[in-house]
Amino acid sequence: MYDSEVINEESERTAFRKVEKKYKIYYDNSKKKKIPRPVDLSEVIDFKSILEKYNYDGELMEGVTAIQCDFDRSIFCLENRPGFYFIPGALSLEEQCQWIRESLTSFPQFPNRTNHDAIYGPIPYLFVSATEGKALVFEERDPHSVDSDTSNPKWKLVEEMDRLSGTGNDAYKSVKASLLLRKLRWSTLGLQFDWSKRSYNVDLPHKKIPNSLCDLARRMAAPAMPNGEEFQPEAAIVNYFGLGDMLGGHLDDMEKDWSKPIVSMSLGCKAIFLLGGKCREDSPIAMFLRSGDVVLMAGEARECFHGVPRIFTDTENAEISTLESQFVDEDLSFLDYIRTSRININIRQVF
Repeated sequence: MYDSEVINEESERTAFRKVEKKYKIYYDNSKKKKIPRPVDLSEVIDFKSILEKYNYDGELMEGVTAIQCDFDRSIFCLENRPGFYFIPGALSLEEQCQWIRESLTSFPQFPNRTNHDAIYGPIPYLFVSATEGKALVFEERDPHSVDSDTSNPKWKLVEEMDRLSGTGNDAYKSVKASLLLRKLRWSTLGLQFDWSKRSYNVDLPHKKIPNSLCDLARRMAAPAMPNGEEFQPEAAIVNYFGLGDMLGGHLDDMEKDWSKPIVSMSLGCKAIFLLGGKCREDSPIAMFLRSGDVVLMAGEARECFHGVPRIFTDTENAEISTLESQFVDEDLSFLDYIRTSRININIRQVF
């Protein structure tokens, strides 16, 4: 929900919205370039620092607890948000790079749907097409043709030079693949979510979530699973953030059993995450999310409003130097993308 929810006068005054606006990126006017307005980050919880101090002297800040379980990473909880778990640095560097690649190459592929489908239909190999300088061109259909379907416009990928060599208005009925990649906002894996009806449509074509991602999600979900049950990944939504993008305050409430956690994995640039209460009038808690962090939301936490008001893409605050070192020896297109982007993979058990 990239600023997609209707913001009325009443919601503008809620405690959640006020904190969203506090951390959202704004710019000071400048003739030469856009300069982000400074923001006070002193009240943002930093679980990386909490982990470092905890490992050093076993001390925790007020309101934060550590849980003891059979898990190879430290897990922190918030006393006033039951069902919320934060696992800093949960994903190895190799895992982060793997899922960044998959999120850009295989996850947006049919039958997985993306936000582009409603306008363009499935776009094959969008990331590769963007790196190769291709464009998506609209093909006019003869309305008098027997096999013409004017309700289903046809788009095809062509080389950029072919697009520019078009005559008349042809060159204007196209869009660069690189622009479409930057406007990629979400893709859905496994059972497909129908955004218009806000429900899962089991009749839509889909394929199972990759086994390796399921295995990772099961391992991460274990600390939050009730009665030692095993997490069953059935659907996932991959969110893509660029500079200025935000995810407005919302609830994830379409799954049948809220005792099962949503497993949320962060990749790429650092972000601010807001965790509110059960109504928008509850002031949210702000915390940093870094690449490799995993958040679990189960039980009562599933009833809490949450969102992402900001990502950091500047060199000082993005904190992706380790990722940069991993991608530098391969196709630089991954590096170019992740330097200014954040990817979030959130995996759900639907039934």
